[in-house]
Amino acid sequence: MWKSLVGDDEEQGESLLGEDSGGLCSLSPTQRIYGFAACLIAGLACITAFLLGPAQQLGMMFDTARVFATAIYIGCVVIALICALLIHDKLLTIIAIIIEIGALIWYSLSYIPFALGMTFRSMSFKVQKILSQP
Repeated sequence: MWKSLVGDDEEQGESLLGEDSGGLCSLSPTQRIYGFAACLIAGLACITAFLLGPAQQLGMMFDTARVFATAIYIGCVVIALICALLIHDKLLTIIAIIIEIGALIWYSLSYIPFALGMTFRSMSFKVQKILSQP
């Protein structure tokens, strides 16, 4: 690899992670997804524990204003992973991810005072305006 950087072209056909990579790419795609999910969960848990503390974060997540958004979000994450990894259905995975994003937006708006009511009113106004057009 280094010889090609300095101008020696005798190893031109070898890829960047060739045979001498030491097994860095020996993980299957499923193992990589599991590793990513584990690192993501561990990172989020550490951030939450550092900023708020896990008890306060869980209390805020399952507050009466956010319990439905939290349940829908966690449920859609599980459904998306099942559809992607076990069922292998792309359409169901995309639908679960879209619902997941909607639940995350709903959860985020629940922290802003009057944001949910304002968002629902503006969306219903737009839907009524669209439906009233001939």
